Amino acid sequence: MRLIRFLYHTKLYWGIIEDDTKVTVLAHEPFVKIQPVRKKIPLTGIRIVAPANPSKIILVGLNYKNHARELGLKIPKQPIIFLKPPTSIIGYGAIIKYPGSVRRLDYEAELALVIKKEAKNVTTQDAHKYILGFTCLNDITARDQQRKDVQWTRAKSYDTFCPLGPWIETKLAPGNLSVKSFVNGSLRQNSSTSNLIFSVARLVSFISSIMTLQAGDVISTGTPPGIGALKRGDMVEVAIQGIGVLKNYVR
Repeated sequence: MRLIRFLYHTKLYWGIIEDDTKVTVLAHEPFVKIQPVRKKIPLTGIRIVAPANPSKIILVGLNYKNHARELGLKIPKQPIIFLKPPTSIIGYGAIIKYPGSVRRLDYEAELALVIKKEAKNVTTQDAHKYILGFTCLNDITARDQQRKDVQWTRAKSYDTFCPLGPWIETKLAPGNLSVKSFVNGSLRQNSSTSNLIFSVARLVSFISSIMTLQAGDVISTGTPPGIGALKRGDMVEVAIQGIGVLKNYVR
């Protein structure tokens, strides 16, 4: 099931994509109960927005075995986590703003998950009960600033640095999905979640042992090898098997 968040005549809705032509509107946000109403809207008449309004976005650094090999780094013993602010989120088709103070801007294709309900001290066995579904995320990074700072907050937190979407896929096994990125149609990253060091379930368990996760929070699972630079005018895409394609433009 594909859950989409969208604007229609300036009003915000959640819906279910029934086919490639229309959306069935939901009575309310899908975190407690997915309750369709009879209203259907053509896909051509909506504007897609990011499929989450989180209290926080938690990301994982160095979580692909082949990315660690690419960088010549040791496999971490525990997940390396960091945060992006909710103000960094944009949706499908939106503009990534290239800050004037940044000298190198990078893309990072990632599989992300959206939390379904409050989660604290969740076991790996129960982690799936707290996941609404999965979506695409682009962890836009000011690489030159990341290299200057001890921590990554500044480099990861600019407005528009978290493209998310285009929708949430609720019926998806995350263990072996292709993850790709494209810049202007050229393939840049091409890997699989089978290369993850820490599984989705492990990440939910680990993060929830540190902080309480709220409904709508986003966890992103790390990026594979092949990250690189963007320039103004570029089109960047994140394509994940079973979900779809997240497309954004750099200005």
